Amino acid sequence: MAESRSLPLYGGIEAGGTKFNCIIAGGPDHIVSEARFPTTTPQETLAQVIHFFRSAQQPLRAIGIGSFGPVDPDPASPTFGYITSTPKLAWQNTDFAGAIRRALNVPIAFDTDVNAAAFGEYMWGAARGLRTFVYYTIGTGIGGGGMAEGRLMHGLIHPEMGHVRLPHDWASDPFAGVCPFHGDCFEGLASGPAIAQRWGADPATLPPQHGAWQLEAHYIALAVVNTICVLSPQRIILGGGVMEQAFLFPMIRSEVQRLLNGYIVHRAILEDIDNYITPPALGGRAGVLGAVALAQRLAVSASS
Repeated sequence: MAESRSLPLYGGIEAGGTKFNCIIAGGPDHIVSEARFPTTTPQETLAQVIHFFRSAQQPLRAIGIGSFGPVDPDPASPTFGYITSTPKLAWQNTDFAGAIRRALNVPIAFDTDVNAAAFGEYMWGAARGLRTFVYYTIGTGIGGGGMAEGRLMHGLIHPEMGHVRLPHDWASDPFAGVCPFHGDCFEGLASGPAIAQRWGADPATLPPQHGAWQLEAHYIALAVVNTICVLSPQRIILGGGVMEQAFLFPMIRSEVQRLLNGYIVHRAILEDIDNYITPPALGGRAGVLGAVALAQRLAVSASS
């Protein structure tokens, strides 16, 4: 027990559009404390984050942040750590990482919430041993991230897989979409709020046989097929609140195979698709533990 208490500790923040999850941990098997609270205004929410870490009175080597976006993840940029053009208007141009660093005086690792979750799965979950994979979160919003040849995906900024445009059959689905930027992009058609608005009900209350789910599986499968064809990932991990409806997985897998129509000839898709399209092994903690993993990586690189 004494050895466990002496392990280095890190902070993790998973900043979602609906709630914030915070954690102090040495890893998935050594969690000291956790807290979660609703996402409100930047001032109120960040004050709660800071209070959580100060109240714990635990020395931290670093804090990792995985945030909803878009964000600026470039450490060389003057707006590194900012939330930028987010649909959550109150959070636009918020200096997220800077506010936490100034208040707590610890090094800050910063990335998207989906890249953080992907990194957590790479370190401790369903992506261990893989070099190229994709993690999607499908919930209040939709985002995608992951690794390409062992590196987290970045470019001009970071992937915005939730805003890809999908084929939209207006005759069978006349719903205009909920995305304030693009209307019927992937997020606009298939996020939790899109399901709720289209059907006039909380998605969690819709039974498995409801027509909402076949349509949802179709849109998710379209995005997955596009991802397979563009990136050729070794695995696709589907997390987020919508994917807590476990019956969606076989529907998505079947639809992916139908849409690919035998074009991608690989055993993972043809014979072992249950292990190719999979939920996160870390479950609902993938994002916040991924933030801890980002903090660990930062601390190790700073000391080497």
